[in-house]
Amino acid sequence: MKPRHGRRAGAASDVEAVLDDLYTTPPPGFVARREELALAARTAGRAEDSRRIHAARRPTLAAWAANLLLRSQPEESQRFLELGRALRDAYRTLDAEGIKELSEQRRRVVAALSRQAADLARAAGHRLSDAAQQDVEATLRAVLADEDAADQWATGRLEGPLTPPSDFPSPTGTSTAARTPRKAPKRTAAPSASAVASPSATRAKDDLTDRRRRKRQEELARARKAAKEAERRLRDRRAERADADAASQRARDRHEQAREEAAAAERQLQQAREELERADREQQEAEDRLQATADALAQAERAAGEAADEVERLSASDG
Repeated sequence: MKPRHGRRAGAASDVEAVLDDLYTTPPPGFVARREELALAARTAGRAEDSRRIHAARRPTLAAWAANLLLRSQPEESQRFLELGRALRDAYRTLDAEGIKELSEQRRRVVAALSRQAADLARAAGHRLSDAAQQDVEATLRAVLADEDAADQWATGRLEGPLTPPSDFPSPTGTSTAARTPRKAPKRTAAPSASAVASPSATRAKDDLTDRRRRKRQEELARARKAAKEAERRLRDRRAERADADAASQRARDRHEQAREEAAAAERQLQQAREELERADREQQEAEDRLQATADALAQAERAAGEAADEVERLSASDG
């Protein structure tokens, strides 16, 4: 029994990993990849896994980029999720000034992360349109503002962009109406004894107010720290990306230079080969001329010898 449980657990883990990988596949190749994986699971006898894989729906380009961001940058994504939790907690208790400060920070963080998602998509061969970029930003805003949206993104299997709520959770007991002082109604009768607060009750109320104020200050401090840390890490990642881009450009430049030098060397080699062929032909022609001249010289020498012999013979006959 235990081995069978182990196999089931292993198969479940395998199909989860397969689905994670599938949702980082660029949308144009999603369906083909899905059918390939479903067929492999079915061939292996895992009918339920095959059904789950086949049921996966192709994500939009923006949803795919958001999934890619989560899978490619797990540490940054986890910090982003933690920042969302801290911001949601802080928004429930902060005053208007604190909310304004955190709003600026979260806008910067969302903009930086959405650019990072666009860079990852472009590196994978798919440039995001302006509309898709806006969908990525909307998804990230939703992740910060809404716990359900954060849970959906954390799966890494978004099929479409997420829609952020109109605003972050409203601060508890800090609505504009609650903060607006009101005039006390005129009373013609003296207040009852039960309406007069005792000194101990007043102190207890003040203590509760102080504790709530300290709690809000602590939550604000944590949210500020989390937002600044997220911004710092994003700046570091952008600097690393800039360094990588520069290194890649230098490598491309060196490759292009080497290619041009290799082409020039090949041209020189071809010219040298052609020159060698011409020299071989000229050498052969010169050797042929030399041989012909040598043959002509030998023939002339024989003829001269024969002529001298004939002269000597005739001279001897006359004597």
